[in-house]
Amino acid sequence: MGSRCNAGAVPPLYVSCTGSRATRLAWTGEGESVCLAGFRLGIGEANPQARKPARAAERKVSMPSALLRPGADLTRKPQVGSPAFLVLGHGSREPSANDQFEECVEVWRARRQDGARVAHAYVELASPSLDEGLADLAKDAGEVVVVPLFLFAACHIKNDVPLALTRARRKFPHVRFAAGSPLGVHPDLAQLAFERAASVAPMGADVSRTALVVVGRGSSDPDANGDFCKLVRLAAEGRGLMLAEASFTGITRPRLTETLEHVARAQPDRIVVVPYLLFPGRLLDKLRDEIAQFAHRYPWTRAVLARPLGADDRLLALLDERAQQAQSGQAPLPCDTCLYRTELPGFAEHVGGLRAMLWSVRHSLTHTQAVPHVHSHRPVKKHILVCGNGDCVQRGAVPLLDGLRRAVRRAGLQRDVRVTKTSCMGRCGEGPAVVIYPDGVWYRQVQVDDVEDIVEGHIHCDRLVARIVDSVMQ
Repeated sequence: MGSRCNAGAVPPLYVSCTGSRATRLAWTGEGESVCLAGFRLGIGEANPQARKPARAAERKVSMPSALLRPGADLTRKPQVGSPAFLVLGHGSREPSANDQFEECVEVWRARRQDGARVAHAYVELASPSLDEGLADLAKDAGEVVVVPLFLFAACHIKNDVPLALTRARRKFPHVRFAAGSPLGVHPDLAQLAFERAASVAPMGADVSRTALVVVGRGSSDPDANGDFCKLVRLAAEGRGLMLAEASFTGITRPRLTETLEHVARAQPDRIVVVPYLLFPGRLLDKLRDEIAQFAHRYPWTRAVLARPLGADDRLLALLDERAQQAQSGQAPLPCDTCLYRTELPGFAEHVGGLRAMLWSVRHSLTHTQAVPHVHSHRPVKKHILVCGNGDCVQRGAVPLLDGLRRAVRRAGLQRDVRVTKTSCMGRCGEGPAVVIYPDGVWYRQVQVDDVEDIVEGHIHCDRLVARIVDSVMQ
């Protein structure tokens, strides 16, 4: 893979996929391109031929300039000691979910016999981050292997992990970094999913009247959703079940409620719902509520919920296998069905590595901003929004805004109540308009004379000022 940089002005950065198999090694330098986990980063215009599988001669990796000198031994492998392993989780805003992941990592560490260092990190929403985890292990290890504790390869595995490895390789050029594949479609996991179903509904003579519904998290990546549906089929194949359906908790369809309605039409005696999740958490509570609602609508069809996969021995053994594959370079990412490389129906606009990189950056930023953070001020209890658009201003919004702020200060509530001017609220002709959150109460035709009633009545005593309540609230 050669440089795509011409002398002179620096053209834009682009990323493109390199072929049907992923490459591990990466290098970034001035005017050089870099190949990582199925992407090619470089300087220049995007190559329209990047969507086609690369020829064997093109699957090369740009080498450091120090190794390109005459007589350099390009076949020499770096000498590394015992590898360190970084088990990667998604991360959650719920500490209990992160605790369960970390407990699983502890179990995997305890069962290993090689004494290698094992740490953990998260893609988002929790710490340490993937970059922090890589940097911490790279200080003392000659080889760092990322082992994703993910069920399927979706956008995080295909985008975030390769980009993080590239950053780590730049920062620690003498350390070998490798990443394994997620757990993926495996017969042991299919068997485990069926055993979870059988544990709550023994599969005896009535198996032919039993419907199996396996619920996955759902992804924006059709490749991951396709793998999940394949695993559901493997879990049900040859079991004698009445039928088996795949469903999702979000992002894609069908959702569980839709699937249960569909399955109920076949009139099974019972429906077994298996959450194909690693650990229990908020999603499991959501599934439990949906099943309870279904039971209310269909009392003649019994629906039961199994438990998630958990830290089963077979899952941990598969984690061992993925770690070994990463060390030996035997676990390429599934590029042949990657939506960033192949024009899948409905996703053609996603093709191109630059889109993948931009998606990854945007996703990281938005989720980081959504993480609960330390405020320079304590969170307010009430937020008063006053429309400052032209029509409301003509009807007295400016003195109303000033009056509300003065009244809040006089009441000593300035640390708990925020008064903000907004743009048009869509109630033109009925202003000035005022909205109070988190209550979601709208007021219309509000005047300065109403200020004291709003602050004393609504803000201080949680009483509606009925005479000015907007019709949208009635």
